[in-house]
Formats: sequence, C-alpha cells, structure tokens
Amino acid sequence: MIVGTRGSRLATVQTKYVISKVSEITNDKIDMKIIKTTGDKITDSQLYQIDTKGIFTKELDKAVLDEEVDFAVHSLKDVPTELSGDLQIVAVPKRESPNEAFISRYAWDEMPDDSRLGTSSLRREAFCNYHKKNFKLEPIRGNIDTRIKKVLDGDYDGTIMAEAGLKRLGLTQHITERFSLEYFTPPAGQGALAIIARRDSKLKEILAKLNHFQSAQGVIAEKTVLAELGVGCQWPLGVSARTDNDKLELYSILLTREGKVISKIKLNGLLKDAEELGKKAARAMMEDFCE
Repeated sequence: MIVGTRGSRLATVQTKYVISKVSEITNDKIDMKIIKTTGDKITDSQLYQIDTKGIFTKELDKAVLDEEVDFAVHSLKDVPTELSGDLQIVAVPKRESPNEAFISRYAWDEMPDDSRLGTSSLRREAFCNYHKKNFKLEPIRGNIDTRIKKVLDGDYDGTIMAEAGLKRLGLTQHITERFSLEYFTPPAGQGALAIIARRDSKLKEILAKLNHFQSAQGVIAEKTVLAELGVGCQWPLGVSARTDNDKLELYSILLTREGKVISKIKLNGLLKDAEELGKKAARAMMEDFCE
C-alpha cells in the first residue's frame, strides 16, 4: 500500500498514526509518499484571499485518482464539501480536540490593546472583533513550529491555533489558554482526519474499520452546514457538533469580518440524523442572512 500525505511535520505525524492503525488490521507493507500541494507552495498570501478549493488537498486527491497512491490522509477541515465523484471519505478516525488554543506570553484577557496578533484566518480575525479585542491583526504563515517560534521570538505577541495539531505534535506546553467552542467556534471538521480513497478501491473495507461513528456523524453535521450555506474560508463561519451516545448538539455562528453576528443557531437531534440537522441549521441561518 502507498499512502499520500503533505510533507509538513503535522501531516506526516497524522499519516503515521493512520498507518499504525491500518497495520493493526493488515500485515501489508505501507509506504508513505510526500506530495506538495498548492497551499504548501503559497507562502506570501492570506488563505482566505485565495479563491481555490482544495488548496491543501487537490494534488493528493489527483494522486489517488491516478492510482499513484492507494489512499490519502487529510485534515478534514481542508477537504472541500464536494469531492470528485470517483473519490470518497472512507473513514473518519476518532476525532481529536476541535477547540482553538491561544499561544502568548500574555493571558488572553490581559493582552494589551494594539498587541500584534498573528492570524491568516478571516474567522479568527472576526472572532477577535466579536470579542472587542483591539489587537493589531497581522498575517502569519508557516507550519505550527514556525508560528510558535515567531511568538516566542517576539515577532508577534500571540497567535491562535487548533489545539488538535498542538496535541498531536506534543506542543501543548505552549498553550496559554484553551477557548470554549462557543467563545471561539472552530471551522467545520477541525480536529478530525479524513481517509480518502477511490470508490472502487479494494482497500475500502480495510480502511473503513478505522471509522469512528460519532466523530464521522459530528463532522457530517458540520460540513453539511458549510455545504448548504455555500461559503468557504471567505466567510467567518464557526461550526461545532457535540455528540453524546445517540444525541448530537450542533452550534453554528456566522459573523461579519467586523465581528457582528449575522446568525447564531443551536439545534439538538439524533446522531443518525446528522446530515438533516446540518441542513436544518443552514436553512435557519440563511433566513437570518436574508433578513
């Protein structure tokens, strides 16, 4: 077997985790192939200014379609809402934390006005404005280690990252504060991985054994909101699904860049109805948007 992955330390750690889980099921040798994506090549632009779907996934997906690799591992939040008809997400392993984390020498509520906060996320920028933080919001790019170093070196006073990546890389000692899902709502799919394969792949049955039903259903609810609204990273949308046995709670919030709430919805339903719950949330949000 050959698995495709991006070359960042986080991507390879995530892929090695999946390889270890697949190796518990089969004795087949599994090799890892590094594939550079469009997003890896662009280092001087904020991502929301780039109107390209699948900026971190399309080259990997092409490698799967061309049978250059047998399957690929993505951070699920990077996966477009529409995949090629010949591809599918065959498994979502158990989800890591979806929460956002703050990296700084300051506590969040003690960070002075005009502090330099590094972020290239429109959603994070909007949430800072929503919480009336008068920071200087400046672009920051690079992998997790690079962004942490820029804060430690004083290039920025703080930055915000996904807690999942910090946990997977063993870097939680740098976390100053962990935000609640309501205070700083993450993007759809944050903390989850997606295993992508061809629909006709003979490996589907093996890979599907890595699927964690609760994680997959939570992500389906979140991604359905995103798909139904038809917005990407060009809109400050936060979506969070909490699961408990057969229950699912879905929270969605859409902001303007300036931090004004356009719509905020919380719905409860059954885990098995995740997609319908996502559609219901999106319909309610669109009604708010059109008012």
